[in-house]
Amino acid sequence: MIVVGLGAMGSATLLQLAKRGVRAVGIDRFSPPHEEGSSHGETRITRQAIGEGELYVPLVLRAHEIWREIEAETGEELLVQCGGLFLAGARSSHPVKPGFMDQTLAAARRYGIPHETLSPEEVQARFPQFILEGDERAYFEPGAGFVYPERCIAAQLALAERAGAALRRDEPVLAIERAGQGVRVRTARDVYEGDRVVLAAGAWSPGLAGAALQHMAVYRQVLGWFAADDPAAYAPGRFPVFIWLHGSEGEQSYGFPAIPGHAGVKVATETYGMSLARPEEIDRTIDPAEIAAIHARHVAGKLRGVQDRAVQAKTCLYTLAPDSRFAIDAHPESERITIVSACSGHGFKHSAAIGEAVAERLSEGRSRIDLSPFALPREAARAFA
Repeated sequence: MIVVGLGAMGSATLLQLAKRGVRAVGIDRFSPPHEEGSSHGETRITRQAIGEGELYVPLVLRAHEIWREIEAETGEELLVQCGGLFLAGARSSHPVKPGFMDQTLAAARRYGIPHETLSPEEVQARFPQFILEGDERAYFEPGAGFVYPERCIAAQLALAERAGAALRRDEPVLAIERAGQGVRVRTARDVYEGDRVVLAAGAWSPGLAGAALQHMAVYRQVLGWFAADDPAAYAPGRFPVFIWLHGSEGEQSYGFPAIPGHAGVKVATETYGMSLARPEEIDRTIDPAEIAAIHARHVAGKLRGVQDRAVQAKTCLYTLAPDSRFAIDAHPESERITIVSACSGHGFKHSAAIGEAVAERLSEGRSRIDLSPFALPREAARAFA
């Protein structure tokens, strides 16, 4: 089997295939872990009660188990459960995440996930770093936290190689084609043939999948790390990851503790302006005005003692489906090609379990976690060249 793309989904799938004795090769146009796609930025939020829908909960619960298994095998720290605080102002609304708080709470209750609902006064007493207006709903989940994406990818690729998988780095894939009863992958360096292909190339997947993924849109995002007056107050254990819906215009921010060795508090938002025709078109230059806007809208008056001085800033790519779901399915024109996501901006927390489920389905015929809710919309399919 050939895995195209070795970020969140691809590295997980390659590892799980190799563990099952499948002869597998993984190919990436860059050298993962890298900063060219969607699987970087030092930290990614993970939460167990998923406000985007209860169908995701089995994935993240299994992913947490897999991260711990990989930690035990490698000695790397991958998952930090520092707690997660999710806030929504009384006037907040979000077009991409309608009903986020209600669905989070419903998922926690259904799956028995430990959690608390807090009053604004309780939030301020427990986490004085937050500055609230006083009308917020608050949900706290002690098992939430963050994963280190670059470490996760590196660990999975190392274990995949140890289990017999081959890696091809810095090798752009040019085309995926039928080849008799199998498939052929043409790259800038070579030609590979196999029984099946897993396409997990993130923002590059629509260009390789043809019409089947033309409903996906690619957006540029900006991440900022801001200096804190008292970095210790924002350390894991004293400060949780957070998602904050605020304002009446669908504004949302999310953030992280200042991780060891870094003085910055990472805060970002989600922006959906003009989509990119191709991921290579992304502008990696960050205008200081972009960072100033993040601070003005999402930090100033909201996080106590976090300065407007950015100690770091990065860009990343979101590949978004219209319904914000994942795409995990056989290509409509070829059962030999399995499309694995794009993530719609909330996939990394699930990726270890998705890789396992895809590997199970391809090597054993079925998976322990049902992937059918992530089937491609068949009306999006056209002929596959």
